[in-house]
Amino acid sequence: MGRKLMDMSEADPKGLIRESYKIDGIGEAECRSIFMDWALSLAPGLDAKEAIRTVLVGYQGPPEHPMSQVLSEGLTRESGPPTRRGGARGRRF
Repeated sequence: MGRKLMDMSEADPKGLIRESYKIDGIGEAECRSIFMDWALSLAPGLDAKEAIRTVLVGYQGPPEHPMSQVLSEGLTRESGPPTRRGGARGRRF
């Protein structure tokens, strides 16, 4: 038995992913920008990978669509806590 997906209103609270699939001729760069806006709109503590799975299954966008590719990449990339970058800019307050 498969796992239960989260509610779509949690997974795509502003409908950004849904709308990206409706834009004719949208490119990868635009999809990456929309993805960042989408990620920032998720509720704190929400599992982003679970949200990605939910929108991929829920919207059933074609695999060749740039948003489908960006979302799939989001599932495979490892994410961890941000790390401090070196240099003078990293030491300034």
